[in-house]
Amino acid sequence: MSARDSRQFAPTLTAESRTVEGPKFELLAPAPGLWREAPAPGTLVRPGDRIGAIEILERVHELVAPEGVVGAVVQAEAVGERLARQPVDYGAVLLALDPEALGAGLAESVAAGASGASADGSAALRAPSSGRFYARPSPDKPPFVREGEVIQRGQTVGLLEVMKTFTRINYDDPKLPAPAKVVAAVAKDQDDLGSGDVILQVEAVEGDEG
Repeated sequence: MSARDSRQFAPTLTAESRTVEGPKFELLAPAPGLWREAPAPGTLVRPGDRIGAIEILERVHELVAPEGVVGAVVQAEAVGERLARQPVDYGAVLLALDPEALGAGLAESVAAGASGASADGSAALRAPSSGRFYARPSPDKPPFVREGEVIQRGQTVGLLEVMKTFTRINYDDPKLPAPAKVVAAVAKDQDDLGSGDVILQVEAVEGDEG
């Protein structure tokens, strides 16, 4: 098995938060470590969105935003180069988010669930961060999902490689319908994606109210 196929899945940590004057939100390091891959200024951050990775005792953890915060990144305190590893202490400010910095279109998207509903009524599952997308668990295996397939909440639909660490992409956005039919598999195997790029277009299964 090649190094590429020996895919490691990073555990997840949730950042801490506090409200500051504005009101704005500050996202804080949940533990001391080396932080990297900060989202760029202007990036929309919602609960559960990936905001980088933190290396603790030589193990990389995916870092996600906590519940109750939303806004555009207006400040990244702890980073110089966004992809470089920067030492942070417990409680260090990583990001500042400003809900009022969202443009009108983004604000409407947040209000609607930021799921990316299309004109044809379908909705979009989007990449939580930039990285290389893998549609199948290994080159000799079938894809996680196919067009026309009905998928369930929590189902794995792909992998995202960031800095040689692989993260499962699960269909777990509560704002998307479930079960849902895959209308289009937009992201192809080994596509390089940016944060927010569409991975799947889905639609509610007829008769589903969720």
